[in-house]
Amino acid sequence: MHLSRRGFLMAGAGSALVVAAPLAGTQGAAAAGRLPREALAAGLSAITDAGMVGVFAEVRDGGSRWRGASGVADLDTGRPMRDCLQHRVGSITKTFVATALLQLVGEGRVTLDDPIGRHLPQYAVDGVTVGMLLNHTSGIGDYDTVLFTSGEDVERHRYTTFTPDQLVRLGLAAPRTGTPGRRFDYSNTNYILAGLLIERVTGRPATEEIHRRVIRPLGLTDTYFPGNRTRISGPHSAAYLPWYDGNLRDFSVTNMSWAWTAGALISTSADLNRFFRALLGGRLLRRAELARMRTTVPLVPEQPEAGGYGLGLYWLALPGGPYWGHDGLVFGHSTISLHSPDGTRQATLGSNVTHYAAPGAPDPIADATFAFLITALGQSSTARTAAPTTAPRVVPLPGGPALVRPLPAASGRRITARR
Repeated sequence: MHLSRRGFLMAGAGSALVVAAPLAGTQGAAAAGRLPREALAAGLSAITDAGMVGVFAEVRDGGSRWRGASGVADLDTGRPMRDCLQHRVGSITKTFVATALLQLVGEGRVTLDDPIGRHLPQYAVDGVTVGMLLNHTSGIGDYDTVLFTSGEDVERHRYTTFTPDQLVRLGLAAPRTGTPGRRFDYSNTNYILAGLLIERVTGRPATEEIHRRVIRPLGLTDTYFPGNRTRISGPHSAAYLPWYDGNLRDFSVTNMSWAWTAGALISTSADLNRFFRALLGGRLLRRAELARMRTTVPLVPEQPEAGGYGLGLYWLALPGGPYWGHDGLVFGHSTISLHSPDGTRQATLGSNVTHYAAPGAPDPIADATFAFLITALGQSSTARTAAPTTAPRVVPLPGGPALVRPLPAASGRRITARR
């Protein structure tokens, strides 16, 4: 089972029959050229009313900014959610990694058409290039489908330190997802290889190189790789999974070496908005490399109009879009970051429960989240219809581990927690 909440965006982007109506007060705010602050606050409250424990967001439009939070950060203490908390942002890490690697491309130190065996001969796969790693068309297997097959595996590996070599070899031994270059098939192994490639080309640790090239120049003071440290260094919320005993279990203390350059980054909504505005505005990449980053393959080949994945960056055909960004989801923390093509209109949202619903099952939290995003991105959407399609209505978006044997679905707001 792929992590829940990852499919609702595709439902809205492609074959969904009805798009959420705008939250009250959005049309007047749009006409006045300002952020609909009351509607945004109501939208976050609707997400927690639907069952999410805690949620926060930052929305930006040019020089205007709104921050908000709803619900509880920690059920044991009752500490409220805050809009400035640090958060494990999962696969949004990939956008940072791709940016650093594309800078190396612009410097002529590597090309996207290089076979990976030219730089990493110990991991050579016939037909796979550097670019195929970044847009997930390599066909290489996903290591986390082997690593995490049940909730027990999540607990078993909670404090395990994995090396990048271990992760890559698990992925290479896993079943191939397809023929190299043929189609999009998400695999975290691709971005572990990308991290190793950065190390081989620069001679420096990948996480330090990403910090030197991307994080430090932008002044992202709350963004960092934790390494093998199990604790988030700054204020943060719990990270809940619905557990087999009927409680919510907190996984905010955990060793994220299993994710490394595929998903270990910690950040805040403000830092992520600053990063994506700089990226889409051309501050981090030259025009040629940014164009390559935004050259996409369909997320769903049968539904090319729904969205596409580029080099660590995807677009979705939401109302008023396309919108560019990425989402990220690790055990207990989920993040979504979407932006207008020029990075001026932005919405980043984080929440603190995952695995609460099976894909395709009714999901009022996802519905409320989608409505919030539509409002945050400045749209006054109305119902629309789409042509019939044989493609799946809900398709998991990139990023995050899978569980073959799912955790129990949560029903509504939980009132107990267990660490």
